Amino acid sequence: MRDFHLPGRSPVLATNGICATSHPLAAREAVAVLERGGNAMDAAIAGAVLLGLCEPAMTGLGGDLFALIETAPGAGVQALNASGRAAAAADPQVLRDAGHATVPLSSPWAVTIPGAVGGFCHLSEAYGRLGLDAVLDPAIRYAEAGVPIAPRVAHDYAAKSATLNATARRFYLPWGKSPEVGAMLAMPGQAEVLRRIARDGAAGFYTGEVAEDIVASLKALGGPQSLADFAASAPTPTQPISGSYRGIDLVEHPPNGQGATAILLLNILSHFDIAAMDPWGAARAHIEAEATKLAYDARNRFVADADHMTRLAHMLAPETAAKLAALIDPKAVMAAPAPLTEAVHRDTIYITVVDRDRMAVSLIYSIFHGFGSGIASEKFGILLQNRGSGFSLTPGHPNEMAPGKRPMHTIIPGMLRENGRVVMPFGVMGGAYQSTGHARFVSNLRDFGLDPQAAIDAPRCFAEDGVLKLERGYSAETAQGLADLGHVVETSQDAIGGAQAILIRPDGVLVAGSDARKDGCAIGY
Repeated sequence: MRDFHLPGRSPVLATNGICATSHPLAAREAVAVLERGGNAMDAAIAGAVLLGLCEPAMTGLGGDLFALIETAPGAGVQALNASGRAAAAADPQVLRDAGHATVPLSSPWAVTIPGAVGGFCHLSEAYGRLGLDAVLDPAIRYAEAGVPIAPRVAHDYAAKSATLNATARRFYLPWGKSPEVGAMLAMPGQAEVLRRIARDGAAGFYTGEVAEDIVASLKALGGPQSLADFAASAPTPTQPISGSYRGIDLVEHPPNGQGATAILLLNILSHFDIAAMDPWGAARAHIEAEATKLAYDARNRFVADADHMTRLAHMLAPETAAKLAALIDPKAVMAAPAPLTEAVHRDTIYITVVDRDRMAVSLIYSIFHGFGSGIASEKFGILLQNRGSGFSLTPGHPNEMAPGKRPMHTIIPGMLRENGRVVMPFGVMGGAYQSTGHARFVSNLRDFGLDPQAAIDAPRCFAEDGVLKLERGYSAETAQGLADLGHVVETSQDAIGGAQAILIRPDGVLVAGSDARKDGCAIGY
């Protein structure tokens, strides 16, 4: 139990249904959908689409999504990959010949075909109850009327909006500068797009005037995308992967996401007595940092489009983790892994919903970097992701850019499963941090017995690019202890990531947590 003398949050408890996400308006509308008779999928779609307006630096209709779903207790977890593919004309040699070693972040060549809208349409048809017109109505209403800019959103605007091109600034910076807290943002063009999707389904986005607007805007900048690329876009139902830690299964989306990295990381940590360590001391942070280096080195070598990845079984094998764990010295620091040439990011949203029938949804939705590519379509203002900068330009690499290929993704929804039933959908935002974030969250729960909110609130650290970044929640003694071991220690400039989770207790009570590092909350009824 938390110390009520100190600032903090209690977990939110409910019985009929609950949502946890990174903006309160989205959480409220998701619960309203449940109250109107919708199920968890209806609520998750309603909240997620609204988040594109509430948090435009993080996500939007020009992005991608991944989802994990359990339709009923014990029914088994299903997965959907709604990440976009490279255009048919996406030839990496064009970029190499132009002198690029990486895909330029703000180039139309970084824009993969947005997969999220197709994902929402598929999820609504396959799992929803109310239909697209009902679940898109909240986002349409808010897009017309506007939403007030929340504090974390204002912070993100100030830090990231310089990437917006002139067209995008017209839609996303109507004030002429980064907004103050409480400034109103309306998107009537996106309201019209959502009405077309509600009426025509995926065709309302991937064919006709909306697709023509996006393709023309990209071609004007020299992009390789075509109307045929949009018409061919479709999500891929798939099967999740999993691993076990301290008696609970971590369920992850398979590649092209980095979920396998989180499983490998926990498999490495299982070789150490983490529970005997000070949870916020140097010893635990050191072991986690060293395990992160090893797991991310494997990710950087192997994770790619599922049709091009051949080493998934190797990453998940217990003997791989055992060999890597043996490389960790509790008293010394190893070198950082080779740097990743592909771009990584820290910008996304996550939403989780559980309903009265205990359908559980774990959904993550992103435009990659802050404000994505910074490119918006001319007529409707669809802000386009730069997920293609997650490709490698190294010839022969499994993650090398290629026509119709999906890039390696950092965003990963998660679930915890016990005795064949999902007991907690959860997600940790924060780009490259997400695999480490999943592992730390599970360890906080299993090794230290924290409730979902306390496990989210706890301080975070992340070993990245040769530096061990600590949040200010760590003590000076821990920072010094890590420096004494040989780490290059820095206080992270920003809070590391964000998270949401819902515990499904056997007695029927739902217990949710939402990260104070964002503006959001958990709401139940």
